[in-house]
Amino acid sequence: MQLAHIELKDLKISKTNMRYRDPAPDVSDILPSIRQKGVLMPLLVRPEDGKYGVVAGRRRWFSLKSVKEEVGEVAAPPCAIMEEGDDADAIEASLLENVARRDADPMREYETFVRLITQGRTVDHIAATFGMTTTQVKQRLALGNLLPNIRDAYRVGEIDDETVRHLTLASPAQQRKWLRLFNDPEQYAPRGAQLKQWLFGGQEIPTGHALFKLADYSGQIIEDLFGEVSYFADADLFWALQNRAIAAKRDAHIKAGWSAVEILEIGQRFQPWDHVKVPKKKGGKVFISVSHDGEVTTFDGLLTQKEAKRLAKAKDAGESNAQKAAVTHPAITKGMQNYLDLHRHAVVRLTLLAKPETAWRLAVAHMAVPTGHWRVSADPQRANSKAIGDSIARSPAQAAFEAEQQAVYVLLGWSDDACSSLADVFANLLALSDAEVQRVAAFFMAASLEAGGDVVEDMGAHFKVDAHLAWQPDDCFLDLVRDRATLNAMLAEVAGPEIAAANVAEKAKTQRQIVQNCLSGSGGRQKVEGWLPGWMAFPSHPIGQGLSPMTEATGDEADVEPDRIAVE
Repeated sequence: MQLAHIELKDLKISKTNMRYRDPAPDVSDILPSIRQKGVLMPLLVRPEDGKYGVVAGRRRWFSLKSVKEEVGEVAAPPCAIMEEGDDADAIEASLLENVARRDADPMREYETFVRLITQGRTVDHIAATFGMTTTQVKQRLALGNLLPNIRDAYRVGEIDDETVRHLTLASPAQQRKWLRLFNDPEQYAPRGAQLKQWLFGGQEIPTGHALFKLADYSGQIIEDLFGEVSYFADADLFWALQNRAIAAKRDAHIKAGWSAVEILEIGQRFQPWDHVKVPKKKGGKVFISVSHDGEVTTFDGLLTQKEAKRLAKAKDAGESNAQKAAVTHPAITKGMQNYLDLHRHAVVRLTLLAKPETAWRLAVAHMAVPTGHWRVSADPQRANSKAIGDSIARSPAQAAFEAEQQAVYVLLGWSDDACSSLADVFANLLALSDAEVQRVAAFFMAASLEAGGDVVEDMGAHFKVDAHLAWQPDDCFLDLVRDRATLNAMLAEVAGPEIAAANVAEKAKTQRQIVQNCLSGSGGRQKVEGWLPGWMAFPSHPIGQGLSPMTEATGDEADVEPDRIAVE
């Protein structure tokens, strides 16, 4: 059995439910409670026809449908998912027993759960003990984010569940502001869905949340009538300055010796109960939380539960903490590796066409030591997705290679769909010059070059291949970059460190769009020419660690002109 929250749209009445074909039941007795408190007792469900069929809890399901018709949306109810071989009666009896342990008062549950957490219990353990999902337990623990006066009002029923749920998302300053409205009989304190709009719908950014000097802000500052609180009128300018300050804060922590600094996306809350205290010397990290109204909170000396366990395993195995501590760094996904393998393969084998003497020697080496595709068969160029396949098909290097293929076929007397016999090919080769034979040999050697193999790397380094002459970063390449650390490092290379710092806390989608605008010269950005990510360089290096081969030259390598292949 597994406990989880499942959206109402993914639930239906199971065919195994004894009242499957009965009309909708009367739920007037439980509807007020579910309208106010939601579903507390998990529904018993099983996978069925692409959804989850409700085996037990039919009246609760109909009650949720009624609430949804009234208010437009409902929270996903807790569900106990039956597995093959589970006995429904036994599971339901177990759930009833566990739910009986729960206190009807959410505040008392919060206080109980906090005591259990301090005694070393985990969220998963508490959920299993009380027949709840981990989300329900975390919702109770989130009540700790509330001011004491708000918790007191909630305890006596003056504030409803939905309002409290939204208040747990508010900062202490927002809670104090709402509490003043709540306590003033002449003011209106927004509740429910209106409270959510009140919290996140505007751009009220107090000047007290700025990490930068107010003198650096050139926009207008608006003060209230009493001059007690002031706000930034230009939100865009505020975020540009605030993001630079956040980036500087991150760099300062790294310089101070912290293993890593993780900047959460704007609005993403930091959940302390999912982390454990770990000092700096033992690999502890720093987390920086940024709220929608610009407030920045730093949490230091922490690791997630998984990171802490990984660190403990590394210590037990005698490995260094520095090797196992989680560090945010640019990562290459499986899809990106496939993309890079194919494009690096394309530009190296195009270079090989211009080096028939090397291709001939490489062919002889393959004869002596069979490896890769030597039989001879062309590399299938298998793409992991249609997008990668389309990208390599549009590659200038691919187009140039296919043009050379047609020319070689003419030399051999071949057509696209009918190859000559061995005797005919041999006769044609006897009639060709040495240069033409070398051209044919170079083509078949390049065609049999294995994508993703070591030979691609060796040839690329040997020829000092300048991949930029036959490859440009396309939408597929950028779409395959998923993590924000890589995007931020890429942004620093393309647009400069200042712009990267100014957008360090932005979403990955926003950072990716800025990179695209810089490369295409759109969106008001000046077009960046000649950028080559380190992943496509020969030899390759991580993005954000050094310049591309087009602009980086040191020592003896600075005097060597890389091979440049003309692509028509």
